[in-house]
Amino acid sequence: MKKWFKQTVGAGLLLAGGLTLAACGTEESGEEREGLEITTSFSVLGNIIEEVIGDRGEVEYIVPIGEEPHEYEPVPSDFRKVSDADVFYINGMDLEEWLERVVSNAAADTDIVELSSGVEPIPLQGSDEADPHGWLSPKNGIMYVENLLQDLIERDPDGEEYYRENAEAYIGELEELDAWIEEEVAEIPEENRLIVVSENAFKYFGADYGFDTEGVWEINSHEEGTPQQINRVIDLVQDRGVSAVFVESTVDKRYMTQVSDNAGVPIAGEVYTDALGAEGSGAETYIDMLHHNASTFVDGLK
Repeated sequence: MKKWFKQTVGAGLLLAGGLTLAACGTEESGEEREGLEITTSFSVLGNIIEEVIGDRGEVEYIVPIGEEPHEYEPVPSDFRKVSDADVFYINGMDLEEWLERVVSNAAADTDIVELSSGVEPIPLQGSDEADPHGWLSPKNGIMYVENLLQDLIERDPDGEEYYRENAEAYIGELEELDAWIEEEVAEIPEENRLIVVSENAFKYFGADYGFDTEGVWEINSHEEGTPQQINRVIDLVQDRGVSAVFVESTVDKRYMTQVSDNAGVPIAGEVYTDALGAEGSGAETYIDMLHHNASTFVDGLK
């Protein structure tokens, strides 16, 4: 596999429209804040925002690394994070199913901005609902960056030049990564281009880079892992003759272990979907996570 080079840079994210939370002040200490205070739903978006905002603001995210954001149960400190923020960035596409609880419990005039605005939705199998995992393709990640950039400039016009510089550099990184993935996946034979995980989260990646995707279930909030679901995937893996399956960092690995054992194919590695990796994982940033996923797929399927 060819070496992939990464630059150090700041980045840009995205905008969307405007829910607003309900009302209350944020500065109990009486101290004047410097820069924007931003809260976002989960670690992937947090990293993208940090790259763009740089030292002109502070970023917190709600769902801890290692947990999945679909059915997260907010705690009282989460409501405070949102109410103290200038803006609450979410993915949208119904990823944050707990959003209504935050809105009803937080008290602040905090804008809620969807960062997936402009992503062409791919429906969940057997449903009209959109799959929310748009960020798993860097092509969509560029839209996230462009939209965030627009929103940050509206909120902090004095920082426009700084935000644009960070966003342009970060988009350059994502474009470089996109080109690298295109080149690397060309090594995988067409007949092997099937990504099988517990949650069928890689639809956007698959559409952009020529893979079919399957999961034991469609989305983690629909998680069941029934014998019927597992047997269906076992049959599919054997019928397609794929060389490997994969596990996700935020999902119980027992389901794919059953698939692997019964289909007679190895688990080729762990991939990251709903959260960044912990320190030392090699997937601590959004770009590193995408690079890790693509490398794992190529190594397992070529």
